[in-house]
Amino acid sequence: MMQRIFNSRTHALGAALLIAIAGSIAPATAQDAKKDAKKQSAWVKLCEKAPLVKMNKEGKKEEETKQICLTHHERLDGNTGMVLVSAAIRKVEGSDHQSLMVMVPLGMAIPAGVRAAVYTPDQWARAAKNEKVDDKELKPFPLKYSLCHPAGCTAEAEATPEMIDSMKKGGGIMVLAMNAATQPIGFPVPLDGFTAAYDGPPVDNEAYAKARGQLMAQIRERQKKAVEAYKAEQAKKADKK
Repeated sequence: MMQRIFNSRTHALGAALLIAIAGSIAPATAQDAKKDAKKQSAWVKLCEKAPLVKMNKEGKKEEETKQICLTHHERLDGNTGMVLVSAAIRKVEGSDHQSLMVMVPLGMAIPAGVRAAVYTPDQWARAAKNEKVDDKELKPFPLKYSLCHPAGCTAEAEATPEMIDSMKKGGGIMVLAMNAATQPIGFPVPLDGFTAAYDGPPVDNEAYAKARGQLMAQIRERQKKAVEAYKAEQAKKADKK
């Protein structure tokens, strides 16, 4: 979500970030999911200076540099490295307005938009046990799609102070999008670690990028071994014929 990267300062930071990012990989089985639920999710704050264009009093375009911070979480497919869902709070220097940005995979019905609800820790725990959470207990809000690219489609909504406060106290966000067959698809986003990331200082961007690169390398190696194992299995079957 952040494009430019700054210099890394410590190897320890990179290692810590690698552990945090690895904790956001989607589990392959229900048993893994139970173990995964006990891990702290990978919320992290990244900031960078970026040029912004605005109109001046004369109606002419002006460019100024502002610091933009994203406190974000992404959940990866452990087999492919693809982002299954990501969520971020975007804050621009000098502005009181903040945005909640959620990215879901391609193939969703754009006109339907996205809906999301912040669950309390108790509601999140019940949902994790597949226990019903009454819709009347929730306060869902809509997000409108703003951008689609090869990685997915991003939907946005204003992040009010009340929403930020509920996220700090919450257990997780359930994101609902409609697929092409107009069936609702749920994307859970745990909020463990959100408050610390949001209120704390930004991490070193280059250390984060390096840690993420190491994780993707591990996933590619896993893919390579899976392909080799599949070929070996097929060869054994061919020899038995």
